[in-house]
Amino acid sequence: MSIATAPEGADRRAPAPAPPPANPLRRTRGNNLAGWAFSAPFLVFFLAFLIGPLVYGFYMSFTGKSLTGANDELLGLANYTEAFGDPDMWHSLGNTLYFTVISTVPLVIIALALAALVNMGLPAQWLWRLSFFSPYLLASTVVSLFFSWMYNPQLGLINDILSKVGIAPVAWLNDPNIAMWAIVIATVWWTVGFNFLLYLAAMQNIPQQHYEAAALDGAGGWRQFFSITLPQLGPTTVLIVILQILASLKIFDQVYQMTAGGPAGTTRTIVQYIFESGFTGYRLGYSAAISYVFFALIVLVSIGQFFITRRRSV
Repeated sequence: MSIATAPEGADRRAPAPAPPPANPLRRTRGNNLAGWAFSAPFLVFFLAFLIGPLVYGFYMSFTGKSLTGANDELLGLANYTEAFGDPDMWHSLGNTLYFTVISTVPLVIIALALAALVNMGLPAQWLWRLSFFSPYLLASTVVSLFFSWMYNPQLGLINDILSKVGIAPVAWLNDPNIAMWAIVIATVWWTVGFNFLLYLAAMQNIPQQHYEAAALDGAGGWRQFFSITLPQLGPTTVLIVILQILASLKIFDQVYQMTAGGPAGTTRTIVQYIFESGFTGYRLGYSAAISYVFFALIVLVSIGQFFITRRRSV
């Protein structure tokens, strides 16, 4: 039995050794450095314009700092003690919570109704979507000026319509019992389009097979809506409610531009009171203390949001 040998002239050199594998630790380190390099511009602005002012504002809340430059020494908890005993702060906070409650409910219900209406398959859906969402794109100044003219007791369109049906003119922005509701109406018209889009997107993601199966079982439109659509919209509703509460707690623009907190402080919100304490009363330290009291309230709402969403996901 013969043994096969390599032909004459064949290359008998040993194969070249494979290159050593790249060091994964070095590659990871290089990727981390590149990531930090790309993130550096954002981090610089984040530290300079968010974290820095946040820390300095917290320090300032323990001082008597003023726009006049006087009395900048440390006061300890004096500003917080004064804030908790300040009836104007509690009144402003109560106005804010009142606005949050009476605005969140219609902003959820009306958005749901508009989304259900468009989702029914109306013709020219792009026009309905544009009509419902376009007010959200307007600036707060435009909306405030528009509704200020609409609410004008002598020249406003709303009172003109009411007079034609025999109803006396209403002082929409000058009546303490009505002014906040007038601001809520303007806010709902302005911002409901965002919630409408969220609901519409969620409705269009519901599998059509659910409705087909329900129809085969004899379920009508209302039954399908309450048994299929609403349960499927549960996570979206929770998201919208939480976002709306957080947005309503921070209301400032339309109130300041339409009523400036009047009449008699019935529409003055906590953000406006913070602004007035710091830039009208020149008490920056006290204004910072109220800001952090309000910040604590926002944190509590956010913690509640976390537990609610986690419970629903379990």
